[in-house]
Parts: sequence; structure tokens; C-alpha cells
Amino acid sequence: MKFTIDVLGIFLKVVVKINKVTFAPLVVSTLFILLTSLLAHCARRVVQKVVKEPFVRLLFEEAIAAAELCGCCFELIVVADNFGVATYAIFLFALTIWWSLNWGDATACPYTHIEDVIEGKGDIRKALLKTWAELTGGILVFKYVQMYWALEISDTHKDKAFEDCKADLQVPVIYGAVVEGIATCLCRLASRGLGDLNPRFATAIDSFIGTSLVVAAFDYSGGYFNPVLATSLKAGCEGHTMLEHATVYWIGACAGSLLSVYLYKLPAIQKFVRGSSEANGDSIWAEKED
Repeated sequence: MKFTIDVLGIFLKVVVKINKVTFAPLVVSTLFILLTSLLAHCARRVVQKVVKEPFVRLLFEEAIAAAELCGCCFELIVVADNFGVATYAIFLFALTIWWSLNWGDATACPYTHIEDVIEGKGDIRKALLKTWAELTGGILVFKYVQMYWALEISDTHKDKAFEDCKADLQVPVIYGAVVEGIATCLCRLASRGLGDLNPRFATAIDSFIGTSLVVAAFDYSGGYFNPVLATSLKAGCEGHTMLEHATVYWIGACAGSLLSVYLYKLPAIQKFVRGSSEANGDSIWAEKED
């Protein structure tokens, strides 16, 4: 606890000084994202040392991963609103790589557990518990974000802590669900393929594909592709009802994920994967180095 307080104190001194001297709100947002990632990293290390039971430890790790994901993405909304989608995409690309390298077995995403159930790798009870842990982390982290925004260190955070949020859904509900579903399906197919092909820079390639799809869907559904993330950031916001929110971000994304499980088993896709994995030479498919 003392370590966390000391880190937060140093962080606040740095951002206040930077803001007064250079008036750089983007730097303030960057430092907040770095702080959030650092705190989550430390929390993971504590859990790994203290919690001995593997499944209970994984539940804590899921909650921490979801909190880190949602905490960073709350600030990414500020980045997108004030510095454009291109800047947002750069941040998201880098963060996705960081999360892939540091989360371990945690995913912070419910439909991955549903996939495990369908493929016989997990059971429903564990899937529900993991989802509960993720929702808990994703929802509780807003208090941390709100506390920071309330300081109004940067002009981009002025009145942000208590303003009414607005939904990102810019198309009819059914279209939004289709967008989230198709994009999620493509993301999962890419991740599965990269996992089997085992190329160089697989993490970076996966991050690039995911980020590109988020940007492509940004002006339609917001490009969340994760029910927990969408719930934490946009559930209850003005612009859609809770039923509409669930339809787009839960049913749409989960349907896309489940579809990817069956599509990936199609002979044409399996033939491509097997053919690529057997190829030799100096292409990016030769050996993984990420």
C-alpha cells in the first residue's frame, strides 16, 4: 500500500510539473496509462506470490487484467476525442502488445471462456466465474479513473469525471451487432491462425490486425469486440438501452467468437494453415521471434 501511495505521489508531481511547463495533455494521458499498467503489473506479481491455488489466482489475474484494460481504455477515449483516431490507434497497438506479453493466461474477455467450453477445454462454472471476475475488475476500476479525472490536471479532463457518457453506437442496433460480430470473428480467426502458424512477430501482427479492425469499426459501433470492455465503458450511457447494449456488445461479439470456432475448422482454412506452417525459407512464417 505504501509503495502504491508513493508511486501515485511521484506520478502526480510529475504530471503537474509537465502540464504547467509544457501544457501537454497527451503526455498527461500517456503517464496515466503508464501508471495504470505499472499498478496492474505490480498487482499481478503480488497475486502470483500470495495466492497459491491456481484457479483462484487466475480469477484475480482476470480481474486485474480487466481493470487494466478498462482503465487504459477510459483514457484512450480522451486521447481519441482530443488527438484523433490515428493517435488512439498507435496507443492501442502498443498496449495490445504489452497486454499479450504480460497477462499470461488471463484474457479479460468472456467469449474466450465460452470457446473453451465448446472445445472441451473448460466447464461452464469456471467460465461464469472468470466472467464475473472480469466484470468486477472492469466496473470497479472506474472509481480509480474518476478520482484521477476529478483532479483535472489537464484541460482534456475538465468536467470529465462526472459528465454524462454517450454511446458510441452510430448505426441501428442490428447493424451494430453485425459489425461487432464480424470484426470479433475476424479477430479470433487471426489469433487462432497466428497461434498455429507461429510466425515471427506474431504478437505484433495480431495487435496490428486487431487495431485495424477497431479503427475500421470506430465510427459504427465503437469497435469494442469485448463485452466486458464495452460494459465498463458504455453500459447505461445515453444513446442506447441496456437491451440494445447487450444485443450489440454481448450477443454480437459472442456470436462472432463462436462462429470463428466453427469457421476455423473448415477444410479450406485448415488446408491454408497446414500449408503455411509446412512452408520453409526465410519468410515471416519460418520462426517466431516476438
